Amino acid sequence: MFDEAGEVFEMFRNNFPMTFICFVPLLILMSPVIPARAAHEFAVYRMHQYDLHGTAYGCRSSFVNMEARSVDAKMLTRRCIIVRLRELTVVSYRKLVSQNVGAVLVLLPDNFTNITVEEKERLYGLERDLLLEETNVPVFFAYESEALSNIYIDVKHLSTGDQAPSALEALLSAASANGFQMVVSGAQAKALPDFQITNIQGRLAGYGIEEQLPSVIIVAHYDSMGIAPGLSEGADSNGSGVVTLLELARLFSKLYTNSRTHAKYNLVFLLTGGGKFNYQGTKRWIEDSLESTDNNQLTDVAYVLCLDTIGTGNTLNLHVSKPPREDSAGGIFLKNLEEITKKFFPDVQFKMIHKKINLAEDTLAWEHERFSIKRLPAFSLSRLDTHKTTERATVLDVRSRVDTSVLSRNIQIIAEALARHIYNLTNQGQFRLFTDGLEVQDDLITAWLDCLTSQPRATPLIPKDHSIITNLEETLSRYLKDVRVSGMKADKRDPEFLFYDGAVYSMNAYNVKPAIFDLFLAVGIGAYLAVVYLIVQNFHLLKGFLQMSVQMSEKLKSH
Repeated sequence: MFDEAGEVFEMFRNNFPMTFICFVPLLILMSPVIPARAAHEFAVYRMHQYDLHGTAYGCRSSFVNMEARSVDAKMLTRRCIIVRLRELTVVSYRKLVSQNVGAVLVLLPDNFTNITVEEKERLYGLERDLLLEETNVPVFFAYESEALSNIYIDVKHLSTGDQAPSALEALLSAASANGFQMVVSGAQAKALPDFQITNIQGRLAGYGIEEQLPSVIIVAHYDSMGIAPGLSEGADSNGSGVVTLLELARLFSKLYTNSRTHAKYNLVFLLTGGGKFNYQGTKRWIEDSLESTDNNQLTDVAYVLCLDTIGTGNTLNLHVSKPPREDSAGGIFLKNLEEITKKFFPDVQFKMIHKKINLAEDTLAWEHERFSIKRLPAFSLSRLDTHKTTERATVLDVRSRVDTSVLSRNIQIIAEALARHIYNLTNQGQFRLFTDGLEVQDDLITAWLDCLTSQPRATPLIPKDHSIITNLEETLSRYLKDVRVSGMKADKRDPEFLFYDGAVYSMNAYNVKPAIFDLFLAVGIGAYLAVVYLIVQNFHLLKGFLQMSVQMSEKLKSH
C-alpha cells in the first residue's frame, strides 16, 4: 500500500502543474457560494425625468454598475446605496448626493395598504421635493421582496465592519460579509421629442338648433403622476375624475335619447392628456376650439366643470377663480350642489373655495384655470381643499385608496346638480331624477377603476396608440356623438414639455466578495499549496515514519 501511495506522490512531486490542476479545484468545490444565489434580477422603477417650460426636472441618469452599500456606511463615494423608505428623508437624500454616491435604490413596502403614517409622510416629502429639482444620480425604487430583503441585510452587515471596535474585527467582518455588485445595463434614457399628448372629446346635442344652444363642458384629465412613472396608478387623481365623466356620459345619454327628457343644453365631454404637466392637452384644445371656424364649441358656454380627485372622503370643494353671480348658470349649479348635499347627503361637507389665478407661477393650480384665463366661466370640483397637497402626485394613489361607494355617491351629487340646472328643476325639494332604472351603477365604477389602475398612466407612458386611449374612445363612442381624438406635439424650436423613456428597468445584483476576502483567499490557497508541496517533496520521510510505526506495532502485538 505504501509503495503504491509513494508512486502517486512521486508523480505529483515531479510534476508541479499536475499538482496545481488536481488540488486547486478542490478549493473551488469547497466554495460557500451557491451559484443559484450568486445573482438576482428584479424590476426597478426610475425616478421621473422631464422638462417643462425649458427647466429640467428629476433624474437624468439610469446607468448603474457599482458596489452596494447601506446608508450608514462610511465609504459612500461611487457606491449604490440601498436604503429602506423608513430610513430616507429629503435631508438624508441630499446628504448622500453631497457625498457623491453613485446611485440610490429605495426599497418600498411590498403592500402600500400596510404602510405606516411615518413612511407615508416620508414618501410624500420625497415626491414633493425631489421632483422639483434635477439630479444626475440614478434614483430607483423597488418593492421589497424576500430576495431584496436578504440583499439589504447582507449589505447592512457588510457596513457594520466600518463601526467595529478594532481593526482586526473590522477586517474579519469585511472578509466574512457578502457583497453585491448592482448593475443596470442598457442605454441611457432618451428624449421623446415627437411624443403626442392625446385628447378625446364627444358631445350630446341639446334639443333645438345645436349652434344656438348653450353648452356645458365636463372635463377630466386621465394621466397620473408620482415620483416614479412606472408606479403611478393615479386611482383617485385622476382615475376618479375619469370614471365620473364616463358615468355622467352614460346617464345623460339615456336622457338625451328620449324626446321628453331632451334638455336644451349641449353637453360636451372632454378627456385631456398632460394634465399633470400644466394641463397641456387642455390648453391646446382651447386654442384649437377658439381658432376653429366651424362649430365653435366655446361660443356660448354656460360653464366648464372640471373633475379632479373625488374618490374618497366626505368633502366636496368647488374651486373657482372668480365667484359666479347668483343668477348666472354657474351660480345656479353652485346652488344646486349646496341643495343636493344638504338634503340628501348631509354627511358631505360642501363649500366653495375662491383662489385667484397666479400668473407669476410656472404652473396653474387647477384645470379650470386654463378656461378662466380665456374668460370662460369654469370651476374644479375636488375633495381636496388645496392644489398644493402631494396627494395629487403620489405613487401611494393606488386602487385600494378609492372607496367605490364614496365615488358613487359623489357621482350622484354631480349628476343631480347638473340635471337640476339644465332641466330647470332648482328648488324641487325631495325630487331626485337618477333613481330606479337610471341610477349610478357601482359595478361599472368598479370595473373602470380596476381597468384604469391595472397599469401606470404617467403621461410619458401613454402614447397615442395606447390601449387606455382606445378603450376610452370606444366607451365614449357608445354614449356620445361626434367622438374625436386629437393630438398635440411640443414645438421643436421652443418645446413647452419634453418627456424621456426609461421608466422600468431590470437591475441585477451579483454576489461578490470584497477585496479583503480575495487577500484572505490568496493567503489560504498559498498556505494550502505550500503544505501539499512539502508533503509531496518529503513523502519518503513520511513513508519511512509510517513503516517504522507499523513494524513497531506488529512487534508489540507478537509479544
